[in-house]
Amino acid sequence: MKAAVVVFPGSNCDRDCAVGIERSTGAAVDMIWHQETTLPEGLDLIVLPGGFSYGDYLRCGAMAAQSPVMREVVKAANDGVAVIGICNGFQILCEAHLLPGTLLRNSALKYICKSVDLDVINANTRFTAGFGGQSTARMTVGNGEGNFFADEQTLARLEGEGQVAFRYRQNPNGSAHGIAGIVNARGNVLGMMPHPDRAFEPELGSTDGATLFRSVMGCA
Repeated sequence: MKAAVVVFPGSNCDRDCAVGIERSTGAAVDMIWHQETTLPEGLDLIVLPGGFSYGDYLRCGAMAAQSPVMREVVKAANDGVAVIGICNGFQILCEAHLLPGTLLRNSALKYICKSVDLDVINANTRFTAGFGGQSTARMTVGNGEGNFFADEQTLARLEGEGQVAFRYRQNPNGSAHGIAGIVNARGNVLGMMPHPDRAFEPELGSTDGATLFRSVMGCA
């Protein structure tokens, strides 16, 4: 099993993601600098980590979405490779048009960092199948712009076509429909604001992130 974690200027959860994947699945993880123009062959998973790429200037994720490596990430996603964007990575996926919608300032206009409980809305995706009959998950959010927004037509499509993967039980940032994570129509790209990379060992308060990593790598 092989995974890659893309590192942008300002990423600060890249090592967390690499360690979380390694310890949860045993996969080999390559760290890929954003200026690379190729990706390793045979990848099972690409992760865009959390952090503050380019200092969150312009719009969160907007500059990172133009990094050279993103052309290869988009190509890999279109070829069916699994891609996860976590927190800032979710913002980048939206800016790169791999996922619909956008992430706005939190409704309280404050940075929020705390554990949150999630409902597993669709347990039939590559990322959530490992949860089995487990209907809830616990992870951590840490963001100032985690307020998911999309127009009503897009929201209706996401809900109606099973593209909502996770929903907050108590919405911390004002996201439309309480959405915490969505997948693309093909089901191989996941964007989520909560951090599975902060929930992969009991010492971190939850192992639900490990379940997600094992699920997408096919070893749940």
